[in-house]
Amino acid sequence: MMKSLKLPAQSRRRRGPASPPPYRQRGVGLIEILVAVLILSLGLLGMAGLQSRSLSTNQSSYARTQAVMLSYYMLDAMRADRTSAELGNYNRAAICNPAGVVGTALSDNNLRHWVTSLRTSLGEQGTCGQVNVDAITGNTTVTITWDDSRAGGLGAQTFVTTSRL
Repeated sequence: MMKSLKLPAQSRRRRGPASPPPYRQRGVGLIEILVAVLILSLGLLGMAGLQSRSLSTNQSSYARTQAVMLSYYMLDAMRADRTSAELGNYNRAAICNPAGVVGTALSDNNLRHWVTSLRTSLGEQGTCGQVNVDAITGNTTVTITWDDSRAGGLGAQTFVTTSRL
């Protein structure tokens, strides 16, 4: 007959997961996740604000570039019609509405088209153009004013180009 082996009482106990000590905190992982999500959301809000500011600054830069190109456009049109420009047919105070340019001469058509282009490119509100040709020296000043507040700018902007015909 075989003798049965008796195991010590300790080894017969059922072994299961050890119960946590009473001082251990529960839910720490959840709090860490909430803090991480909070930090991530603040970072994303900062990036959205930065993107918004970048877009408005880009729009303001675009408007200034359009003003430069349109001032050169007017100078080139006057160079093509030099005689009329030297006679002062392009000299006008601030023109804010294309309908304010009356006439069918080339200078009138150029000015009307120029002001229409200004308003199309820079906005309807507060956009004006002015041309002044000095008949003696041939120095020409083209002044463009527009409202830059919609692009986050400081409001009224003025760009002045001076050249010789």
